[in-house]
Amino acid sequence: MDFNNLETDEVIGLVRRWGEEKGLDKAEPAKQFLKVTEEVGEVASALARDNQNALEDALGDTVVTLIILAEQKGLALEDCLTVAYNVIKDRNGEMKDGVFIKSEDL
Repeated sequence: MDFNNLETDEVIGLVRRWGEEKGLDKAEPAKQFLKVTEEVGEVASALARDNQNALEDALGDTVVTLIILAEQKGLALEDCLTVAYNVIKDRNGEMKDGVFIKSEDL
């Protein structure tokens, strides 16, 4: 199998199966969230060091941990993303110091 030409949904399915094979689907979600925060810390580290390769790996690892956390809670990450998009799609706000601030927080 050529893993470089997979569609996103195929990769997500592979991650789900990998998590099941490792027993992560039955693990404690609170502990999985610790893994999420660990990977987010690696994102911060890669940004601080301006290391694009490390950033790509850390972002990917973060998504993997989120897929597994969603599965542990009986959710699909794709559905969570759709819910979030439907909340933000019409959101107004403005940029302040490089950060988007939603209008209700201004």
